[in-house]
Amino acid sequence: MQNPKRPWLDEPRLNTPRPVFPAWPALGEIAAAVNAGRKTARACAHDALSRIAALDGPINAFVHVDRADALRRAESIDRRIAAGERLPLAGVPVTIKDNIWVKDMPITQGSILFRNFIAPADAIAVARLIAAGAVIVGISNTSEFACSGQTRNLVHGTTRNPLNPARTPGGSSGGPVAAVAAGMVPLAIGTDAGGSSRRPPAHTGLVGFKPSGGAVPYGPGFEEPFFGTSCICPIARTVAEAAAAFAVMAGPDRRDPHAAAIEPAAAFDAHTIRVALTPKWGLDVPVDGVVRDAVEAVFTRLTGEGWRTIRLDPVWPAGAAESGLSPIQHAGLAAIHGAAFNSNPDAIHPDLAAQFRAGMAFSGADVVRALLLSEAVAQAAAGFFDRHQVDVLAGPTTPCTAWPADQLGPESIDGVAVGPRGHAVFTPLFNHARQPAISIPCGLDSEGLPIGLQLVAPRGKDRQLLAVAAAIEACLTDASAVPA
Repeated sequence: MQNPKRPWLDEPRLNTPRPVFPAWPALGEIAAAVNAGRKTARACAHDALSRIAALDGPINAFVHVDRADALRRAESIDRRIAAGERLPLAGVPVTIKDNIWVKDMPITQGSILFRNFIAPADAIAVARLIAAGAVIVGISNTSEFACSGQTRNLVHGTTRNPLNPARTPGGSSGGPVAAVAAGMVPLAIGTDAGGSSRRPPAHTGLVGFKPSGGAVPYGPGFEEPFFGTSCICPIARTVAEAAAAFAVMAGPDRRDPHAAAIEPAAAFDAHTIRVALTPKWGLDVPVDGVVRDAVEAVFTRLTGEGWRTIRLDPVWPAGAAESGLSPIQHAGLAAIHGAAFNSNPDAIHPDLAAQFRAGMAFSGADVVRALLLSEAVAQAAAGFFDRHQVDVLAGPTTPCTAWPADQLGPESIDGVAVGPRGHAVFTPLFNHARQPAISIPCGLDSEGLPIGLQLVAPRGKDRQLLAVAAAIEACLTDASAVPA
C-alpha cells in the first residue's frame, strides 16, 4: 500500500528483507572522484535516491524527498565542476534534520503546528554545505521540536534503528543517524541541545560531533526553546568525515551574534595529550555493566599504547543533574508554543505534553535558578580542564544501549529503575558548558548493539578534539596507527 505521507516509499514492513548496497566511499573519495570528473554529482545523488527508495521503508528515516530537486541540485554541482571549481564536498549526498531550514523545503520540526511550513531561507550551515558541493537529497525525522530522546512524532511517525528495527536510534536526531547507519547517505546534519547528535550516533555505531557553542553559526531558523545550548552537528561514519563537514560549516557570521572563531589546528602527538577517564562523569547514576566494561577497555588500550591517562571525575555544582536544568527547555517550549498547546493539546505529541505543562507551571524564579545553574555548570567544566591540566575527558556517551522503539526510554539501567531521561544523563552538561564533545564507537553489547565513547575538550579546542578522537578511533581499530 502506498504511504500518503511518504509517496516515494512503500508502506513500511519490518520483516521485509532489505537489499544490500556497497558501502559508500569516504567523503574525500567521493569529492575527489567528482572533482576529477571520474564520477558526477548526479550519479551520486541517483545512488542515494535509489538507496532511500529501497531501504527506508522499515526505518522511516526520511520525511521529505524530492527526487527532481535532488537531481537539480546535483546537476548544479556538475556545472560548477565543469566550470573549473574544485569543491571539498563535491557530490557528497547529505540529509538535513527536520528542524534546520533548507530553503523552499518543508521543515516541520516533527510538529502538526508546522506541517505546512516551507523554509524561506537556508540556515548558514546549510548554505555553506551547498557552497562546498554537498547535495541535499532529503530531510530526516526528528522528535517534536527536537525535545525528546526518542524519534517519533504525530506528523511522520517513528524512526527505527537500522541495526535492529525493533529498537530506537534514540533522539532527537534519530532520522539523520538512521539514514547514515542504514547506508542511505554518507553524511547527515543534526542538532544537539542536550545530546541529540551524540546519543543517537552512539546507538547506531556512528560518529556525532557537537562543536563548541558558536563554532557553527545557528540560523536563520526557528525560535529555539534551549536558549543558546543547541548546536548544528555533523553525523558521519568516521571522525575524519565529521571533521570534513565541520570544516566547511564552522566560522563566524555576522548574522549570528553568538558565532565565534575557534582555535586553529595544532601539531598533535598522542604522547603529549593527557586523557582523563570518568566512568560516570561525576554523577551518581546507574551504568550498564557492558558499557562500563567497554569504556574501561578503551582506557586499558590507550594506556597500553603509551597515552598519558589518568582517572578523574569532574565535580559539578549541587543540582547539576538534568532535572535541575530542564526548566530552561520546558519554559522555552511553553513560551514559544504554549498558546497553541492550550488551544489544541491534541496537536502536541504526548511525549511533549508533560514538558509543556511543566514549563507553564514554573515561575520566573525557577527559570532564573536553572539559568544560574547552567552558568555554574559551565564554570565547573571550564575549571576542571584548567585546574587539572587535562586535554580530553573521556567516558560513556550513554549509560545503556538502544532500547525498544515503542518506549520513551529504557525502564531500567544496570537493574535500577530509571525515568524516561535516564539514558540521557551524560551529554547535556557539555551543552551548558559550551564545550566541544564527540561520540565515537567503542564496542558492542551481547545483541550487537553499539556502545559510544564520549570525548570532551575545553571550549574552542574543537580541532584538537577532532584530532584526538581520530587518533583514539585509529587506536581502537588498528593499534599500529598510533605509535607505542
